[in-house]
Amino acid sequence: MTRVLIVAPTPALRAGLRALLAEANVEIVGAIGSFADSAGIPVDTDVILAADESVLMDADQVSGEEPRHAALLLTDDARQVDVLRRLPLTAWGILAHDVSAAELSAALHAVAQGLIVVAPALAAHLFQHRPSPIEEPAGEPLTARERDVLELVSQGLSNKQIAQKLQISEHTVKFHLSSLFAKLGVSSRTEAVNRGARQGIITL
Repeated sequence: MTRVLIVAPTPALRAGLRALLAEANVEIVGAIGSFADSAGIPVDTDVILAADESVLMDADQVSGEEPRHAALLLTDDARQVDVLRRLPLTAWGILAHDVSAAELSAALHAVAQGLIVVAPALAAHLFQHRPSPIEEPAGEPLTARERDVLELVSQGLSNKQIAQKLQISEHTVKFHLSSLFAKLGVSSRTEAVNRGARQGIITL
């Protein structure tokens, strides 16, 4: 039986997911509001069911270096695929918030078996506007905080130094980096700085 840890920011969401899984062949090993508030992921967890992309912000606090769990994220934002890819997971999935009980159950079992699951609508969005190798991805505008992080990255600051400068946690810095990497269509700090400079987001 697939063992599931529910992570949802509100009691209503946690209760809703429990109800949605009532008829599924899964065992719910726990339900928490966020990784930051938890003592860790139960050792018998197979899949982390994240009800919102906001709960991913603190995921790397408890995930460890080696992949031990799969994750299924409920979101309508296809860009979160890039965030999931950067987390140490055995497998992952992404479904829209209006997922049915049957679809949710099937996806949980699939990622527990090491498969990647992407909702058809989100998959279509992911591949609809794939840039050619010579194209510069347009991406989504960075938030003010993401611009701040990118500016400090361009100055050669480490995550710890950026966290101290902006008075936020290192984990929040990592989350902002993952988000801006996804928006810029890059996979490293150097690429992010170069692309940010070419797009006029930062000045070197």
